[in-house]
Amino acid sequence: MQDELFTVNPDLEPPPERVTQPQTAPVPPGSPLAVRMRPRSLDEVVGQQHLLGEGAPLRRLVEGAAPASVLLYGPPGTGKTTLANLVSTATGRRFVALSALSAGVKEVRGVIEEARRRRQYNAENTVLFIDEVHRFSKTQQDALLGAVEDRTVLLVAATTENPSFSVVSPLLSRSLVLQLKPLTDDDVRLLIRRAMTDERGLDGELELTPEAEDHLVRLASGDARRALTALEAAADAASATEHKTIDLPIVESTVDKAAVRYDRDGDQHYDVISAFIKSIRGSDVDAALHYLARMIEAGEDPRFLARRLVVHASEDIGMADPTALQTAVAAAHAVQFIGMPEGRLALAQATIHLATAPKSNAVVTGIDAALADVRAGRLGTVPPHLRDGHYAGAAKLGNAQGYRYPHDVPEGVVAQQYPPDEVVGVDYYHPTQRGAERTLSERVPRLRRSVRGG
Repeated sequence: MQDELFTVNPDLEPPPERVTQPQTAPVPPGSPLAVRMRPRSLDEVVGQQHLLGEGAPLRRLVEGAAPASVLLYGPPGTGKTTLANLVSTATGRRFVALSALSAGVKEVRGVIEEARRRRQYNAENTVLFIDEVHRFSKTQQDALLGAVEDRTVLLVAATTENPSFSVVSPLLSRSLVLQLKPLTDDDVRLLIRRAMTDERGLDGELELTPEAEDHLVRLASGDARRALTALEAAADAASATEHKTIDLPIVESTVDKAAVRYDRDGDQHYDVISAFIKSIRGSDVDAALHYLARMIEAGEDPRFLARRLVVHASEDIGMADPTALQTAVAAAHAVQFIGMPEGRLALAQATIHLATAPKSNAVVTGIDAALADVRAGRLGTVPPHLRDGHYAGAAKLGNAQGYRYPHDVPEGVVAQQYPPDEVVGVDYYHPTQRGAERTLSERVPRLRRSVRGG
């Protein structure tokens, strides 16, 4: 990032006039293809049209008409750094970049003090670009608040994580949050073709077969940087063997794995596991296996996946298939015992079992209804005949007197009161007509009538 920044005038000369067509800094020789092909103006930006249309907030910011600080939120390779550079060049402001990976509170405050001095004595405004802002601690983020509030700096912060989880609320409220979307396949294809012919790129020296192009698009998974990096690697391999054509075997030999959109500490973690559970709940076994594969490939902790399966077995299947919990627990034990990658088989088996099992949420609704009554104070005292009678003096208190032992009768069920008076007659468990619970839907009402003497 440092080699792409604009230098600061040490003599504090007045800032240049605002321009609407940015002039970018020269790209150092030997820079990666993705850097060489970085858009020099809004006209070259691909994608994000929801933010770059006429009158849209990001276009107004890039053109220097909107003074608000912004948080650019989106996956890698969608143009966050590019747009930050365009903001700096188009607004005619001084541009300072910090990386949350290396900058501390001292560096942040130093930039703010310098920005305040330049604004006071030289009428020069500062754009502060912070990459990976989600890696800033709360203290580091708090250090920005005053400067953002009084516009000592125009903050342009980039993050791959949902700011709602990673950015402090005061900073969120002072900034415009703009979500960048992954590039479409057509967007990536356009970038690849531009790089093949542009003088900043391969300058038409090589050809790209349709099959190789399609493979590069799939590998990119909406990430422009990844697409251009893969193209550059394939081009280098072709040139090294004096090939004039980049074909599918060359691409496959240089790039072997597609990008997986998943961040174990970010919102993708929550989005993918949510989709996984909802696919199981919805009985879509194929979608469930897809999300499981994404998490496994991204390096998710298999114990976490196993725990979620155990929870789901009771939450959304329960007594409709009592063996689902057994399978999920067995998968958790198997993962702990054999580890990965073999553990993926047990996780997949449990996923298939749960996704194809009959569904019932009667377990979770039953316990939650009972908890709601307890929390509301519907407690009451334990009926005397159910109390413990195994200590001296218990009989004098009436404990365990009159208790009827169910095994003393042929049916194994006797009529007597079990719940406290406050919840007598309350039904918490409502079995469904699905799977094994269909039998329970007939048996439970009979048991209630026998126990309650109805």
